[in-house]
Amino acid sequence: MEDKNSENISKKRILLIYPPSPVLNREDRCQQPTKELLVIPPLPPTDLMYLAAVAEKTGLEAKIMDYSQGGDYEKDLKEFKPDYLLINIATPTLEHDLDAVKIAKQICPNIKTIAKGAAFLTFGLAILEEHKDLDIGILGEAEETLREILEGKSMPKVLGIYYRDDLLIKFTGQRPFIEDLDSIPFPARHLVDNSIYRRPDNNKVQATIKVSRGCPFHCFFCLATPVSGAKVRRRSVQNILEEIKECVEKYNITNFLFWSDIFNLDRKWVFELCQAIIDSGLKITWSANTRADTADLEMAQKMYESGCRLVSIGVESGSQYMLDKMGKKITLDDIRNTVKIFKKAKIRIYNYFVIGLPWESEETVEDTIRFAIELDSDFISFYTATPLPGSTFYSYAREHNLFDKDTSFANAYYYPAVNTHYLSKDRIFELHKSAIRRFYLRPFYILKMLSRIRSFAEVKSYFFAGMNVLLRK
Repeated sequence: MEDKNSENISKKRILLIYPPSPVLNREDRCQQPTKELLVIPPLPPTDLMYLAAVAEKTGLEAKIMDYSQGGDYEKDLKEFKPDYLLINIATPTLEHDLDAVKIAKQICPNIKTIAKGAAFLTFGLAILEEHKDLDIGILGEAEETLREILEGKSMPKVLGIYYRDDLLIKFTGQRPFIEDLDSIPFPARHLVDNSIYRRPDNNKVQATIKVSRGCPFHCFFCLATPVSGAKVRRRSVQNILEEIKECVEKYNITNFLFWSDIFNLDRKWVFELCQAIIDSGLKITWSANTRADTADLEMAQKMYESGCRLVSIGVESGSQYMLDKMGKKITLDDIRNTVKIFKKAKIRIYNYFVIGLPWESEETVEDTIRFAIELDSDFISFYTATPLPGSTFYSYAREHNLFDKDTSFANAYYYPAVNTHYLSKDRIFELHKSAIRRFYLRPFYILKMLSRIRSFAEVKSYFFAGMNVLLRK
């Protein structure tokens, strides 16, 4: 017993956090504030769960806290006494997030502070220069990087980090992407309260399973390729199935979001995954994202058979001109056909649109609103275009002087960060609100959704979503 106690005393600790900042989905690709978006629920801190699993495998005691959902950060620092702090930072809440690093140093002076996030793609050096209490910034995929840091590898030999060397800040160079995603341990779900993270429609607990990384399409506004690379790296079907089984058997979770930068690019892999789920006998439901030109009816039907009940489609615009300018490489007819396919397969559809890219005009916004109504999907989000650092959009906005003195990422995807060549930020925002109202307040749409309600949880979800539409400013 004494040996075990002394082992616990000597065991180093790491606290991994979503900081006490406004609620965001802190995936590096998206960084979406959930308060102002209608049907985007807070997602579990899956990235932190992966990193905690790596830390535990390295021999540390790990604690995960999502302080955007509550908790006492300073109390946890005093009681847990971590040797390391790892914080997920997001561009919209960057300064607020990094306050947590300063607090950590005040309470635990010897703590090693580490941050990860897409902001390091552009601002890595500046972040460490301005925030003296931050010791290390991780650029890119963090699992192998963190493992090497925790194992005590010499900082100059750890690829993918900004670090302090006396008074100098140094960058060790880009770390290659992880080729074998099966080598990453399953997320440490035992360290979070999974019951917090629920589907917005039926209020059931939902887990996020990251099935692949990378996207080859280089869309103008998107961070997927800068963050995860152009090569699509997929987990094996067996590895994904084992994680699903763990969630069902250990955590009683049967609802899943299959997170990927692009889910259904490899038709053979999609069929194999769906068939494996069917053959397993696991009774689950899941959702995923899809491009508008990579699905067919046979695939959609197989997805439904294996439990898929919702797909999200990046439509982006109802103007072919805008689709071409943003490098989407799809046509309006591709989109129409894909929506038709999933409707026929009885899978609900969540279409994404983006308003406010540099070439946007009153006419192209009107085209998009009309197209959204024509497609008549189950759910939509109209995002305002946000040139997050690291994207092609960010570079373009700087080059063409679209930023102004009031530019802010604080309300990313809701209030615009930049003007277009033809529209002011205020006008884009008005058009954005109009688009939401025109889609969701159609009598036909309201009746259609009411007819599908099967539980009180759905009644509550639709009620609060409806109030959000009516009351949004």
